[in-house]
This record gives sequence, C-alpha cells and structure tokens, in this order.
Amino acid sequence: MSDDKTRAGIWDVFRPRPAVPTAARPADAVPAGLRIATAYAWRFLVVAAAIGVLVWLVIQFKLLVIPLLVAILITALVWPAMSWLLRHRVPRWAAIVITLIGTIAIVAALVWLVAWQISREFGDVRDRVVEAVTGLRDFLVGVGVSEAEIDGYLDQGFALLEEQASTLWSGALAIGSTVGHFAAGALLTFFALICILADAGGIWRWTVRLFPAQARMAVDQAARNGWQTVINYARTQLLVATIDAVGIGLGAFFLQLPLAIPIAVMVFLGSFVPLVGAILTGAVAVFIALVYNGPLIALAMLIVVLAVQQIESHVLQPILMGSAVKVHPLAVVMVVAGGSMIAGIPGALFAVPLAAFVNVVAVTLSSGSWRTGAPVHGENLIWDTVPKTIGPVRHGGGAAGRPDEKNGTAS
Repeated sequence: MSDDKTRAGIWDVFRPRPAVPTAARPADAVPAGLRIATAYAWRFLVVAAAIGVLVWLVIQFKLLVIPLLVAILITALVWPAMSWLLRHRVPRWAAIVITLIGTIAIVAALVWLVAWQISREFGDVRDRVVEAVTGLRDFLVGVGVSEAEIDGYLDQGFALLEEQASTLWSGALAIGSTVGHFAAGALLTFFALICILADAGGIWRWTVRLFPAQARMAVDQAARNGWQTVINYARTQLLVATIDAVGIGLGAFFLQLPLAIPIAVMVFLGSFVPLVGAILTGAVAVFIALVYNGPLIALAMLIVVLAVQQIESHVLQPILMGSAVKVHPLAVVMVVAGGSMIAGIPGALFAVPLAAFVNVVAVTLSSGSWRTGAPVHGENLIWDTVPKTIGPVRHGGGAAGRPDEKNGTAS
C-alpha cells in the first residue's frame, strides 16, 4: 500500500494542476483599452526611434545623400527625354550623351541670360539703389529723424562691422569650405546621374537582392509605383515651373522692370519648392518693383504674381497633375515645413516627392496590389496618384530586370 501511495505521489507531479482563477492574475486588472493602447504605444516608439536613427544617419552623411537624391530627381526629370530616344532606337550611350549635353546646355543658357542682363543693367540698378537709399534718408528726415542721428546709426553699424571682422572672416572661410563641398557634391551628382542612366537595371537588381526572397516581388512592385509617381511629379512640376516663370517674367518685362530675366529664372527655380518657393519669389519680384519703379508698379507686379499663382493653382494644377500627383495643401505645408526644419533648403526641395514616394509604396504594400501589378487606388492616398502605365513585372530569380524604356521603371 505504501508503495502504491509513493507511486501515486510521483505521478501527481505530472498531472495538470487547476488553472489559477483569471481574476487572480494582476495583468487582468488592467483595462483592455489601456492594454491595447500600450501595445500600440511601444510599437509606435520603436518605429519612431528607427525613423529618428535613419534621419540622424542621413544628416550625418548629407554630403553623400543630397547629391544622390539630386541625381535621382534629375533622372526623373530627364527620363522622359531619354526614354523617347531609346524608343527611337538611339543607342543608350548616345541617348545619355544627348540628354546630359542638352540639360547642361539649357542650364548654361539660363545662367548666361541672367549674367548678361545683370551686367547690362548693373549701372541702372546701382543708380536706382542710390535713389532708393536717398529717398529713404529723406523720408526719415521728414518724419523727425535728424541727419546727425542717421549718420550716428551708420557709424555704429560700421563700428560693429569692424568689431566683428574676425567673425566675418571666419564666415568667409566657411563660405569657401561650402563652395568646396558644393563642387564635390556637383561632381558626385554628375557621376551618380551617369551611373543611374547607364545601369539603372543593374543597380535595381542589386537593391532587390538585399531583401528576403519572399519579399522581393512586393518591394519591386511598390518601388515601381513610387518611381512612376516621382517621374510624373517631377515632369509636371517642371512644366508648372516653366509656365510660372514665363508668366511672371512677361509681367516684369511689360512693367519695364530692369531684371525681368533674373526674376523669371528665380521664379522657375523657386517653383520646385511647393508653396514656399512661389511665395518667396513672388515677394522678391514685388520688392524689386517697389525699389526700382515705385509703389504703383509694385502693386501692378503684385497683381501679376497673384494672377499667375491663382491660374496655376486652380486651372493648371488640376489639368496637368490629373495623371501625376494632386497634393493636398495641408500635406504640402506639413512635409515642406518638416523637411526645411530637418535639412533646410534641400529638405524643402525633396520633401514632397519623397513623401509621395513613401506614401505610394506604403499603400501598395498594405493594399496587396503588388500581387497583380495593379496601380494603387486614389482613395487610399493622402494625395491621388494615377500612374499611366505600370511596366510588366518579371521576377526571374526574385530580382528586377532592365529599365523599361517605355515608362521609365525598372522591369
């Protein structure tokens, strides 16, 4: 009997014990809503930390990242021209040479026009500036400020400049360093641009192979949709910038402003920074009109700027961006403000196309449209994107093939 009891005691160790009552577990005392919120919170913190580390790395390597992003954006701008050459059986090397030389020629022509008009109008501009300063001095004297006080303010300003001579010299050295960085960045951008145009397919195949085999198809199709969106955005933004520059430049010309061509070029470049660029360049145009031609011409210039911007926003944007990207004003303001705070002017320049790319990629992955290669649906996006064509997806070995010459995507 004792042996039976001993054997029974041993087997009791392996018998399942009664479960602890649910109410006795401390975790169940926490409300379900709080547990769900906590689960979301720690995952959100992990994602935010990962994004923060990524942004920090980008800032640390900005001398490499910015030229690469510029090269990608230029590729999106010139790819329609290059793909047209490729479709007409022009050899790839010749298409690259023609595209790059044409782009450089256009930029050089714009720079030459600006330099030519500034040099031609320099004497008149100098006289107008002297007249404006003299008029401001007379105005201050008329409102009760004596000439002695004005001279005293000028003397204080010159004394401050002399005291800060060392600081100004350091700033000059910093500018020299910045010029060196700019030259290095320009060379790196040019080299990256040539590599992307020459071997985009090879670069993309290598990039896709970095992902697990089961994820390559999704990454490939999502990146296609995002890249097509960037191409459409860049192409449309180029056309909108050209129309803005021509409209405001013609207005400055007919109002007989001395720097009509530089104003047009400034508006063209500023239009690539959504909203902010148009406002700043328009304000500069009005200020130039005020200084050189008086308040009436400045008012007329303001009307021209507002008219061009309103036509662009309410007529051109809906028509031209119908097949590209329709950006909600709130989304534009938020991403441009965030990009400028993080990376200054480059951040404001790349904010919208980068956010559009990320958004389209995220929607493609979450909607599962990558399985069929179908374009993403506009109602799921912060802004609508409707790629005209999506190249066929071939996944031999899990990697992407050569660049598709028809729509500029890797296939």
